[in-house]
Amino acid sequence: MNPPEQQLVIQELMDASGVRFGTSGARGLVANMTSEVCFAYTRAFLKAVSATSGSVALAMDLRPSSPSIAAACAAAIEHAGLSVDFCGAIPTPALACYAQSQGLPGLMVTGSHIPFDRNGIKFYAATGEITKTDEVNISRAVVSVPAAGRVLALPQVNRSAYLNYIERHLQFFPPNCLAGMRLGFYEHSSVARDLLREILELLGAKVIALGRTDEFVPIDTEAVSDADVQQARRWAEQYAFDAILSTDGDADRPLLGDEHGNWFRGDISGILCARYLGAQAVASTVSCNTALELCASFAKVIRTRIGSPYVIEGIGQLIESGQRNVVGFEPNGGFLVGSAVEKNGRVLSPLLTRDAVLPILCLLSLARENGCRVSELPLQLPARFTASDRLQDFPSATSRTILAELAASSAAIDELLAGLCGPVSGLDQTDGLRIFLENGDIVHFRPSGNAPELRCYAESASQERSGLLVQEGLRRMQDRLKAA
Repeated sequence: MNPPEQQLVIQELMDASGVRFGTSGARGLVANMTSEVCFAYTRAFLKAVSATSGSVALAMDLRPSSPSIAAACAAAIEHAGLSVDFCGAIPTPALACYAQSQGLPGLMVTGSHIPFDRNGIKFYAATGEITKTDEVNISRAVVSVPAAGRVLALPQVNRSAYLNYIERHLQFFPPNCLAGMRLGFYEHSSVARDLLREILELLGAKVIALGRTDEFVPIDTEAVSDADVQQARRWAEQYAFDAILSTDGDADRPLLGDEHGNWFRGDISGILCARYLGAQAVASTVSCNTALELCASFAKVIRTRIGSPYVIEGIGQLIESGQRNVVGFEPNGGFLVGSAVEKNGRVLSPLLTRDAVLPILCLLSLARENGCRVSELPLQLPARFTASDRLQDFPSATSRTILAELAASSAAIDELLAGLCGPVSGLDQTDGLRIFLENGDIVHFRPSGNAPELRCYAESASQERSGLLVQEGLRRMQDRLKAA
């Protein structure tokens, strides 16, 4: 006799649990990501992508809550009459690459860079990340969930995804292309800490393991902490490496620093990576460094809302318009390959999800091919400097209200930025509020898509100036919150 089941409406489940879609996947507090919620989301996803037979690829990051969430996803897969292809703890792009190569839907249990008390699930159709339309269909779904049996013991790990991802890079980059390089690897709790080390060593590099821990560390590549900035510089003095590297928790966002331990901004890494690959067209977000256009390296550039689904839409537009060698990236450094890219007779296949490993390898290879230090790579680009940070515990509704008030009144903007910036020359509301100043500065405020946070991005002619704009901009927005 089958156990009793209940019909659940995903939208109602979202409202009750707070687990909902952000810029990339469904996320929420671990306490609210119950077996019922994760089971229901998985069933709705499988329904949205019309998965009725075969296998579903499943993987996870190293958060302590990830195995239990994966167990609920596995139970939902089997409940749908499908089999679980469990890939273990691997990077998100490794899961996506494997699912794409096998023509399978996939689920990645990860909270990426968000705080320890949260987690999430990323969903992949056989062709890549699900679209915003897919998210709407999942949100509207009605699914059957059993009253019991909502978790399943995870099967034995299939290492094919791990090995497939390594081979993707070894077949594109020349043998021993990193020979002689001495690299510091800040491993922390990155799910790529063993896999990426293996790739680097197979390409000839000497890797120094740094900061490995079993405690989860929520590294945000767009808001690197002062502690991580100073630690990287201390490691540089201690180990005399050629570069330092790291990733966020699920390894779809890179961190690369030079021989002095200075971390690169993700959009600078993205621009340099696109140039190394010989990209002809690039899709990136509205918040990306304007050096993307100023470097005059690309025939076509599209700016999008923030979030990989929007960058993927931009990539699709570029391909439909006849562009070749199409790539995309976000200012967090996550890099996407939109169409097949050829370099020196070697071909890199498309991968429509953010990737941390490719930009790291491209920039290290670029330094070797140019015979220069890693610190010299940004000198190839126009001197535009960006900074970003965030205010946590800043209610999203309040953020939207404040930004709407600013957008409606140039006087309100002048009051907010008084003594900090000159007159406003223009606004961009593609995503949040991007304020262009007559002196060339840019200040951009945006509510986070998956947490109660307000982010600030700034661009100026010096790193010090852009950092000041972010610091002071957030301080003044904090004052607005207190007054609200």
